[in-house]
Amino acid sequence: MISPYRLIQLKRDGGTLPPDMIEQFIGGYVDGHIPDYQMSAFLMAVFFRGMTAEETSALTKTMMDSGERFLPEDFAGMITADKHSTGGVGDKISLILAPLVAATGIGVPMMSGRGLGHTGGTLDKLESIPGFNTRLNRRQLLDQMQKIGVAMIGQTDTMVPADKKMYALRDVTATVDCLPLIAASIMSKKIAAGPQNLILDVKVGRGAFMKSQQDAAKLAKTMVDIGTAHGRNVQAILTNMHTQPLGRAVGNSLEVMESVDVLTGKGSKLLRELTIVLSAPLLIMAGYAPDEHSAITQLNKLIDDGTAYEIFKKLVETQGGDVSSIEPPYSLPLGKPVVLKSSISGVLSGIDPMIIGLASIELGAGRKRQDDSIDPGVGFLLHAEAGDTVQKGDALVTVFTAKPLPESLKTYILSAFEFDQEPSEFTNNLVLDRISPGS
Repeated sequence: MISPYRLIQLKRDGGTLPPDMIEQFIGGYVDGHIPDYQMSAFLMAVFFRGMTAEETSALTKTMMDSGERFLPEDFAGMITADKHSTGGVGDKISLILAPLVAATGIGVPMMSGRGLGHTGGTLDKLESIPGFNTRLNRRQLLDQMQKIGVAMIGQTDTMVPADKKMYALRDVTATVDCLPLIAASIMSKKIAAGPQNLILDVKVGRGAFMKSQQDAAKLAKTMVDIGTAHGRNVQAILTNMHTQPLGRAVGNSLEVMESVDVLTGKGSKLLRELTIVLSAPLLIMAGYAPDEHSAITQLNKLIDDGTAYEIFKKLVETQGGDVSSIEPPYSLPLGKPVVLKSSISGVLSGIDPMIIGLASIELGAGRKRQDDSIDPGVGFLLHAEAGDTVQKGDALVTVFTAKPLPESLKTYILSAFEFDQEPSEFTNNLVLDRISPGS
């Protein structure tokens, strides 16, 4: 076995690590033989030197095999699918997509994460529903999948423990923003959860971790290649997180409400459209639709006839949540409303999602550190979207908060709203690119 010192040195100097060396090093870290300081040095070497496709795939496999995992056959013949988003402000698509895809008969064992930084987490949104339990063990997950065909859970202590330990170090060593480490972290968890078919929503723009389309495409291709190498059907879609937050709600309880609005045939048309765009490839990959038109038609019907919403209610009930709280009129926790109005007239050209995301952290809807607590009642309800004409005195946003809203924070929030004085043709391209195996 090569020494950890030699492995770190080899990567520091730009060398290529063979799979067995990566496996021994990660295994030694998980079982406690390799200390944090040597893993930190390794992460920094990867940050600066990168990894080849083969190294990244080997790292993913080793992380994936570091603990408990599910195989496609564990789901008793059920065809399964999942979706992952790299994170964006107001991104609640998982809450709509999971029951919608499950309504077609495809099993959806969705393992999600918590919010960190300016982006929200699916688990935090779900846990704003009183009683909702995101911590299911292996038996509970498999039983629920057979019963209702969908489950939404968090990473257990025994699943991909290498990723848990490594991410905690990346968070404090400035190595989070590293393409091979991001790809290995995401794909090790997604493959370990056992789905046969996977759609990757890679956000691009001011409100995303990937600011440029070029960098987003590199990450998407890396993840698609990893999934394909491990026998999964994978496609990535690059989506716009530059112009405005996704939908009109930002904040945990508010985003659950907006998700239910879409599932009941109301709410944001853009949010519904993007959810269906991301869902359709899963139906095609799973053999449940011959083409995109057929898939889209099927998905729209499942929303319009109420089937998808009924599946969501079954999901909430089965995982211990209070179903009455997600039935209009909603009874989810909400802070005191404060309405902020426009001081000018004009055409709204954009709503900076980063400003909204950072303001949500200040008020308690997000986390600066992984152990920060969340206030589910904090949030923003946008009264206008990019392209709308706004008059002076019109309400732009209602802020829900348990804290007093300082004037400085009001000013900061209002600075997110960008205006053109003259009407202009406005387009908001939701889908920027698609990345498939071999592309």
